[in-house]
Formats: sequence, C-alpha cells, structure tokens
Amino acid sequence: MTQTTAKTIEQIAAELQGYDPQALSAGQVNQFLARLVVPIEASETVGIFDALGRVLAADVVSPISVPPHDNSAMDGFALRGAWLGEDGRTLRCVGTAYAGKAWAGQVGDGECVKIMTGAIMPTGLDTVVPIEFVKVEGDQVTVPPKVVKPGDNRRFMGEDLMAGQPALRKGQSLGPAALGLLASLGLPSVTVVGRARVAYFSTGDEILSLGEPPREGAVYDSNRYTVFGLLTRMGVEVIDMGVIPDQPERLEAAFRDAAARADAIITSGGVSMGEADHTKAMMKQLGDVAFWRIAMRPGRPMAVGRIGQSVLFGLPGNPVAVMVTFLAFVRPALQQLMGATVTEPVLLQAKSGEAMRKKPGRTEYQRGTVVREPDGSLVARTTGNQGSGVLSSMVQANGLIVLRHEQGNVAVGDTVEVMLFDGAI
Repeated sequence: MTQTTAKTIEQIAAELQGYDPQALSAGQVNQFLARLVVPIEASETVGIFDALGRVLAADVVSPISVPPHDNSAMDGFALRGAWLGEDGRTLRCVGTAYAGKAWAGQVGDGECVKIMTGAIMPTGLDTVVPIEFVKVEGDQVTVPPKVVKPGDNRRFMGEDLMAGQPALRKGQSLGPAALGLLASLGLPSVTVVGRARVAYFSTGDEILSLGEPPREGAVYDSNRYTVFGLLTRMGVEVIDMGVIPDQPERLEAAFRDAAARADAIITSGGVSMGEADHTKAMMKQLGDVAFWRIAMRPGRPMAVGRIGQSVLFGLPGNPVAVMVTFLAFVRPALQQLMGATVTEPVLLQAKSGEAMRKKPGRTEYQRGTVVREPDGSLVARTTGNQGSGVLSSMVQANGLIVLRHEQGNVAVGDTVEVMLFDGAI
C-alpha cells in the first residue's frame, strides 16, 4: 500500500491556482494527480527473468567495468598505429589472440598479432586492421596506406560502463536492453519497487457480462477488457472485480473490498450527472473524492480521490472516453504510483490530412492514423466517427491527435501533434 501521509483533496485544491472542479483543463488534471498520488515504498528483489517491466527501487551501481579490458572490435591484425607510415607497411605476424584469454607473447616493432573479435588487446598494441584490408603471405602481413588511423577498431576498458558508476537509475522501468545490461554486469537479481495492485470494476444496471443473454436496453461490458489490457501492458497486478450493479449495498461492498486489496481503484461509469447512479454517492460516503468536469473531448466527467489508502479513478462509462482518460491521466498517475520516472509523452508532429473543427477552451483527443506519404512527409488523419462510444475507430487508430486547449480549427496542411499508442494499447 501507499504511504499514509498523502494530501487531502482540499489541501491539493488549495495549492492549485485557479482550481475549479467544474472547469478543469487537461494540464490542471495532471498537476492535481501528481500531488494526489504517493509512490509505493515497498521493494523486493527479483531474478532478471522476472524483472521485465518492473521499476528500479534504487540505482544499480556497476560492480565491474564493461568491457573489463581493451579488446578488438573485429577480426583482423593488432599492431601499434604509430608503426604505420604514409605508405603502409609489411609486418610479421607472431601469433594469434583469441577471445576469452590474454595473449602472452611479446610484440616488437615490425610485428603484429592476428586477433579475433572480443580478444584482449596484446600489451603495447592499440590498433586493429580489419582482415579484409590486408594481404597475407605466410607470416607476412601487408597493410595498405591510410586504411586505418591509430586507435581504430579498439574497444576501451569501461567505455560502456566503469566500475563504481551508476548503470541504471532509480525509477527506471526495466526493458529488454536493461535486462541484458544487468546480465553484462554479472548481476543475477535486482531490487525493484513492489508491484502495484490495481482493482477495477464496471458499474451500471445496463451492463452485461460476457455469457449473459442479451436484453433490451443493455450492452455488453467492453470497458473491463480494455482496462485489463491497458493495466496489463503497464505491468501492474490486476484485480478484476467484474460488473457491479447500481445498488448501494453492492457498491459499498465492492469499494471496501477493493480498498482493502489494492493500491489503486478504477471504475467506469456512474460519475456523470445522472440521478439514477449511486456510484458517486458511495464514493463520497466512503472516501475523500472530487468530482470533475474536464474541458476535454471525449471524457468530460471524472472522479478522483482516495478510499482508505487506495487512490481512486472514477472514469466515464463510454468506451473511448475510458481509454482516452486512462492514457491522458491515469497512466502517468499509475507510473508515479509504481515509483517510475514520469515523463511527458513524446508527441509526433505531422501535417493534417483533413480539416478538423475545434473550439478553443478544451483539449480534444481525436483518434487518428499517421502515415508516411511518398514524399516522406508524415500525415495524420482521423479514423472516421469520433463519437465516444465508437470503439472501432480506436481499433483503427495508431494514435491520438491532440488538439490543445487554446487551439481552434485545423486546416489541411496544418501541423498537429499525435500521441502514438506505441504499445500502450
């Protein structure tokens, strides 16, 4: 669980200039959540095979230098670069250096050593001539003029990492390259932040679970499965609590159970202005919760706060609105909860392939595709119907075209920013 010293909604609201829960900009939402979420403090040590996607709890300091010695970057002949004149030179080969052990011989002026990729550089030699550049006759190796400079094709000890220096930083999410780096240091395990536990459920009497027969006025729940996918991609421990009907006693039991088991709770539905929903009332009864109207499209209504020690994210019910609010707000907040270094999403700039109507005063996230045209330019176009319930347009998209709060209409050829999905969904 998170720390118990978290700020209250009232305290955070007092820190934010111009805070108005009925008219929040997207930027203000992220500023608020950055103050609300307290990173997990617990840590554990796991083996490298179990570390993919986990977040480092402390810097990893390199116990060795990588590489541990000067070595050859390719197959060729090792020599001292100063021995090569302007016209090249013919040298006598006095042995072969193989990877995995040091060559024990001596090398004098006019001599060289055949060397394999990764082999330790023989003492006193600083340059490797690639094997394909030389002419070999017996033990005579002729090096043409100007094919190498002194120091070429030599890897220096510690040029990747020096012993005692940080190799990976606290808060870094461990990807495949980081796992390889840990292994290159001879480290079989690593200390990571405890895995975040996130409980989620859908609300509403009109929501059907898979396997239930269709009925008039009801729809099958898609949000559980998109949220499951989004959370799984983040590497959290997912607690699926199913569909909870809009009944006070059922909702209370679900919220209490989720708060007891999880670091964060995500719900979908029940946070709009509808009078029939009991979800908002239960959130308010059980926790310290704010209800927002965000200047954005899609995804205007949202609830945030805390029930017990669990951070609460009450998302809209429409499928696309759920995904957009998750990507824009919940994902960076969960990264902070996980102890990860939170960075702004990389926004790709592209030319708009179509005109888009847009009113200043709200941020819009248009589902779109970015393609490279024959002339090499990147062009972004929307994926048709942008209704917040049209999930198929999200499937067709490879990113969200982000139209900023102050931005107006977009003309064909105008530059727009695109938040590429890049594995997030």
